[in-house]
Amino acid sequence: MCLSNKTVLVTGGIGSFGEKFIEVALKEYNPKVIRVFSRDELKQYEMSQRFKEDEGLRFFIGDVRDSNRLSRGMNGVDVVVHAAALKQVPACEYNPIEAIKTNIDGAINTIEAAIDNSVEKVIALSTDKAVQPVNLYGATKLVAEKLFVQGNAYTGENPTQFSCVRYGNVVGSRGSVIPLFQKQRQEGLITLTDKRMTRFWITLNQGVRFVIACLGRMKGGEVFCPKIPSMKLTDLAETIAPNCKQQFIGIRPGEKIHEVLLTAEEACHTKEFNDYYIVEPEHSFWSRNAHLGGQRLPDDFEYTSDGNKHWLTQEELRQIVEVLS
Repeated sequence: MCLSNKTVLVTGGIGSFGEKFIEVALKEYNPKVIRVFSRDELKQYEMSQRFKEDEGLRFFIGDVRDSNRLSRGMNGVDVVVHAAALKQVPACEYNPIEAIKTNIDGAINTIEAAIDNSVEKVIALSTDKAVQPVNLYGATKLVAEKLFVQGNAYTGENPTQFSCVRYGNVVGSRGSVIPLFQKQRQEGLITLTDKRMTRFWITLNQGVRFVIACLGRMKGGEVFCPKIPSMKLTDLAETIAPNCKQQFIGIRPGEKIHEVLLTAEEACHTKEFNDYYIVEPEHSFWSRNAHLGGQRLPDDFEYTSDGNKHWLTQEELRQIVEVLS
């Protein structure tokens, strides 16, 4: 198995994804050790209280902006999951240089440290906001995707492989809209931006398991996209707070009405599988036979949150939220 008896480093390991990844990996995949690399000592301490010391967790204080510390953390590592990022759209808009330092410079440092330490596999988390970006966060993640894909051309004889996973909004993650709606529910008023707005949705558990599956599939250079449901924000608000008034306040800077996971331009070099897509790189290092099977997409295919065939029902969302509570 891709994690069995492996030394794994998770950048941003104290975030919502990192915590869930570590929980699942320790319980089901028997890693040799997991190194949590992050800059928040309090959250590291709180995480250490959740897990027993003998469960193979190690905590590294560090920032992906610090290339020397990152390289030290990757010494002897087999697998890297790169989850560290500044991801709040308004914060990135207001602090653009900080977003670039973490999301772009941090990606470069991760790539170089992985190559220098002969890490076997590196998989980076991306987002639908990286596709045709309209905000700085999305733009930085687009650049990061390009860096990780093209990182495979820098490895030479080194065994390191780089790939990305791209998916939509995570249900219930820190800073997401569901906790906000739950808080607003107590006051009886839910604020929404636009009644037309749709989003892709995935649970933390689904995201973690998809990343682990992609670690096993990756050849180096792909962008993996899961097939996930969409939901209108008005339906989500009605599910979370059915008896509350809805107030529409207008789209915030850097927001879209609908999101895109695959563009028509990408469709010509994308393969469709049962529950996911693989965007194959258009570079000389890539073998066209790397992934056998799958179906080629029509040239005009797009995977958008408003054109999705799979819609999340209110009952399905209600069940997900109950599990998170």
